[in-house]
Order: sequence, then structure tokens, then C-alpha cells
Amino acid sequence: MNIVIAPDSFKESLTAMEAAAAIEEGFASVLPHETYYKIPMADGGEGTVQSIVDATGGTIKKMMVTGPLYEPIEAFYGLSGDKKIAVIEMAAASGLDKVPSDKRNPLLTTTYGFGELIYDALEEGVEEILLGIGGSATNDGGAGMIMSLGGKLLDRNGDSISANGRGLGYLESIDISNLHPRLQEATIKVACDVDNPLTGKNGASYIYGPQKGGTPEQIELLDSHLAHYAQLIKRTFGKEIDQIPGAGAAGGLGAGLLAFLDADLERGGDLLVEMLGLEEHIKQADLVITGEGGINHQTIFGKTPVAVSRIAKKYDVPVIVLAGTLSEGYESVYDEGIYAVFSIIPELSSLDRVLEEGYQNLKTTAANIASIIRMTRN
Repeated sequence: MNIVIAPDSFKESLTAMEAAAAIEEGFASVLPHETYYKIPMADGGEGTVQSIVDATGGTIKKMMVTGPLYEPIEAFYGLSGDKKIAVIEMAAASGLDKVPSDKRNPLLTTTYGFGELIYDALEEGVEEILLGIGGSATNDGGAGMIMSLGGKLLDRNGDSISANGRGLGYLESIDISNLHPRLQEATIKVACDVDNPLTGKNGASYIYGPQKGGTPEQIELLDSHLAHYAQLIKRTFGKEIDQIPGAGAAGGLGAGLLAFLDADLERGGDLLVEMLGLEEHIKQADLVITGEGGINHQTIFGKTPVAVSRIAKKYDVPVIVLAGTLSEGYESVYDEGIYAVFSIIPELSSLDRVLEEGYQNLKTTAANIASIIRMTRN
């Protein structure tokens, strides 16, 4: 058989490549004569950079940038093996985990450092940039990002506003004539798995503001600032971005990417499937193995196992999923072409032990599945 192994990472336990290696080792211990293809996957969230770097033989570049609260922090992004693609997780520079819980305030946080990563990638001469925008600490509509890329966001006196959600309330004009010139040449793709508009009760501020430390009063203010921002974008550039699905992603960063970088917002899992050429491998496969740390009712909304299975379903290739946990509603994945789902956790254990033993548990479960396949042959 030709067996394609295309898992996501198992968060805090295994990278996608490590997970693929464990599955291959388990299968090969029982079925040593099959042909295995390992393709580390991701869905645009944490681990996307590592997956692309592993899959293409690329490198990770580390650099100092401006953190969410304007302090210097070390961040990173990935370059593909051929140096043509940069992969950037916004959380590496502007993520919620970069802000201590007692200092979280979405009026004050900025995406400036995220823009610095994009700027550096453009300086590297890449032809395509993939942006994963999950896990943000910000609510600035991408204002910080645009300012770090050369844009001017000015108040009524012609001075720069603060590059954060509070600053948007003072915004009176936008000048993008000095954006980095290579933005006109590079293709920008965004892994975005939410459909929230920019403003309103389902928008960036009301839905995601509380988890970033926003009080009810702050959230109402932030929403009005983003509405003002959208109106100014419409008046200046003729673009209506307020109600576009995904505009509210990452505190309105989706809106900034749509308005100023002409970015394409796509489902993260589908984007990585395309970028890594998974379909070409699945066409020739007899079996596909995928997985990630947890499977639940949200998995069908563009997560890696379903993005993989939808490709396999086109070619009638069976898919088996391995996961750490199976939570409420996980059965919904069966409607997406997945044949079977297995939890790899063999017994009740502490979380630390489960994470520590992830490789062995994944390998053992894979070997057991391979044994069933061998038995059916016999």
C-alpha cells in the first residue's frame, strides 16, 4: 500500500513531523513493506511555521521585534527551503501569551511587531507570505502592522496616532503611499478560520475582546473605534470591509489585511493542503492517516483532519484519525469522509504524563491499527 501520513501537531507534546514519525514507526513495525509518505500539516495556528519548515527543508529566522505592549521581544518566522515562501504566525510577535494576565488591555496592545516580521520577510525577497493570525492579544485593526510597514495613520493635527485600539479613535487620515514596495510583488495569503465581521455584536471587540482583558466599557469603545476605522477606509479607498467574513479576525487584523495588503483570507487547513501539495500524494494513496491533539464538534470547521479528509474523499481513499482526546460532538467528522477515529491515551494519567508520553502512545496506537489491517489481509 501507499500510505500518506499527514497529521497536525499534538499541542505541547509533538510537532507535526514528530507525530508523523511516530505513526510511521508504529505502522512500519507491523507492516514494514508498505510505502509511507510523511507530510507534516497545520491549520494556520500554532505550529504552522514548524510544519512548513519541516515539510520543505526550510529554516526558522529569529529576530527582535516590538511586543504587544511595545517592549522588545524575540519572535520568529519560517522560510521555505527554496526561500520563496515566508510563513509567519502573528502570535509569535503579537500573541496573547506575550502579555501577562494582569496587564491585558486590548485598548493598548499593538500588531506593530507582527508587521516587523512581514517587513523582514519582504527584505528577504520572498515571493509569497503565508500569515497565520490566530491567538492575538490585539484589537487595533492591524493599525500597528500597517504603520510598521510604512503606512501613516494620522490624527487631526497630522501626527501619528498610537498604534493600538485606543489610537484608532483619533484617526483622521491614512496614507499608504510609502508601504514597503515589495508588497506590490509578493502574494499575501492569510489562514483565517473565523467568519466574524469587524464590528457589531458578533465582531472583533465583542466576541474576542473579553479574553484579551477588555471590560464591557472598553469593548464598547473599541467597537466604535473600529467602526470609525472602517468608515475612514471606505471614504479614503472605496473599500467596504466592515461586514466581510473574517474581517474581525485577530482584533480586526483581518480588516487591515483586506484593506491594505489585498490579502486572501482562506481556511487554514485548506490553505496548507494546497501549499504542501497534499492532493498529489493522496491521489496515489491507498490509506491516509491524520490527526491532532483533540477532536471535537469544531474540527469540521477547517481543522487539519477534516481538511485532509475532504481531499481524500474526492478519490475514495479511506482516512483514519488519531487524536489525544475525543470530546463532545467528535462524531461529526464521520460525515467528512473519515472512516475511524482513535484516542491514543491508554489510561487515566496526569496531563504532564500524557504530553510526555505522546510519541510512544501515538506509535503504539498506530501499530495496533496496522495489526488490524494485517489481520484483515490474512
